[in-house]
Amino acid sequence: MMSLEDLIFSILSDTDIQRLRLSSLEPWDLDEGFFSLWQDPRLCRHLHLPLQSGSDAILRRMGRRTTTQDFAELVSSARSSIPGVAITTDIIAGFPGETPDDFLQTLEFIRSLHLAGGHIFTYSERKGTPAARFPKKVPNRIRTERSSALRKVISESRHRYYRDHLGSRQPVLWEAVSESGPDGLEIRGWTDNYIRVHYTGQRNLSNEITHVILSELNSDGNTVRARHTE
Repeated sequence: MMSLEDLIFSILSDTDIQRLRLSSLEPWDLDEGFFSLWQDPRLCRHLHLPLQSGSDAILRRMGRRTTTQDFAELVSSARSSIPGVAITTDIIAGFPGETPDDFLQTLEFIRSLHLAGGHIFTYSERKGTPAARFPKKVPNRIRTERSSALRKVISESRHRYYRDHLGSRQPVLWEAVSESGPDGLEIRGWTDNYIRVHYTGQRNLSNEITHVILSELNSDGNTVRARHTE
């Protein structure tokens, strides 16, 4: 059976695809050698590594095959091997048995990782799953409060990541164009390291990759305004 590493290597070796972005990868499926694939610049500098909790007790309760220490070491290895890499994750708030201390551990751990973004999910029961039978359910109101607090941390972390890249020159794949305004077309796309970019120009750049200078964070905090260089 072909491994993920072999598959990616084959795609990069046997095709002229300009950009390849990976989706969710389980942390325990990767080793430090995996990151050597990023010697090929067509492989996007973005890793989405689902964690689900920053509490080792809850990770064990979830049956996750990782620990916070293992995850932090994996993130460190990725950053050492892939300069500027964007690392994002998934977190579930209010899993059965999650104590206030478990939640605070998650909050602080996520803050310490300096992520480029992530998805926060409020735990909800699913009939037939083991977790649906677990005792010590977290009240819905508290689940919602914890989700909100985690989203705030993720948002602050994403804004910091964006600000850290202001002034840098980045390749952008342009994906969408809105109606023309007084200054030209409003064009939107993504850098290879997962920064959402807006640019105003005269030419429709859809499905093209060009380089820009990231100039300023937009007022929404979720996109970066670009100055074109090509």
